[in-house]
Amino acid sequence: MDGYRAAGRAPRRRALALAVTIAVLALLAGHVAEVDLSRLGRHLGDFFGYFDRLTALEAGGGRVWTDPAEWFWGWRKWGLLLADTLLIAYAGTALGALGGFLLSFVAAANLVANPWTRGMARRFLEFCRTVPDIVFALIFVIAFGLGPVPGVLAIAIHSIGALGKLFSEVIENIDSKPVEGAAAAGASWVAMLRFAVLPQVLPNFASYALLRFEVNVRQASVLGFVGAGGIGQDLIEAIRKFYYNDVAAILVLIIVTVMLIDLGTERLRHRLIGAMERSP
Repeated sequence: MDGYRAAGRAPRRRALALAVTIAVLALLAGHVAEVDLSRLGRHLGDFFGYFDRLTALEAGGGRVWTDPAEWFWGWRKWGLLLADTLLIAYAGTALGALGGFLLSFVAAANLVANPWTRGMARRFLEFCRTVPDIVFALIFVIAFGLGPVPGVLAIAIHSIGALGKLFSEVIENIDSKPVEGAAAAGASWVAMLRFAVLPQVLPNFASYALLRFEVNVRQASVLGFVGAGGIGQDLIEAIRKFYYNDVAAILVLIIVTVMLIDLGTERLRHRLIGAMERSP
């Protein structure tokens, strides 16, 4: 009986020790970052007050939803800019998926035996996804000027790094029997990829690319803050000029668009995964 009690106390002690460690690290991180909890408490009302100003009509009393025509006065202009944002996200995702697709085969340990070749591909993918895409956008804005091109390139580079890693992990988890069979039959490396690898990985590749598109739609809106095209440029301008109603309207448009895209791509991903599970 004493042995059972001791065995039951051991997990509780480990959980308590873990909780204490997390709490100490959180306090230490707050101290290093100079987090002032009293200041946070004093200004918390200002945070919620900003959202109150966003929903209050600037002309007259009431709330923005009581006068939709006044609230969304610039919906045509914002709609076009939102379409630009979607195109930026789509083009960047497509280019990133293509680059990640090509590099993933070189980065996969079960397809490339040479550690130097594989290591170079992995380090490049790490570089692409480690540098924030907004940094890439700033660099491309300086190089190419304001517009959608910097946004597309920044999203493409970051997507190459992220999707390349995910794709390579999918490849490393495939069934090795078709690959070994193709190699035993004398198939070239490219033929082995085409007939033994691609049929196993394409559904997962498409699923990850759709998921990345969801992320990139949101990110394309943020990249507009630095002049990389899309609706983000109008959003940051409205924030700087304290056009509270415009900020609220643009945010609503972005949120609704992202929600619709999330729902649509989620269904597509489930269909792809279901088709993959049903396939022999």
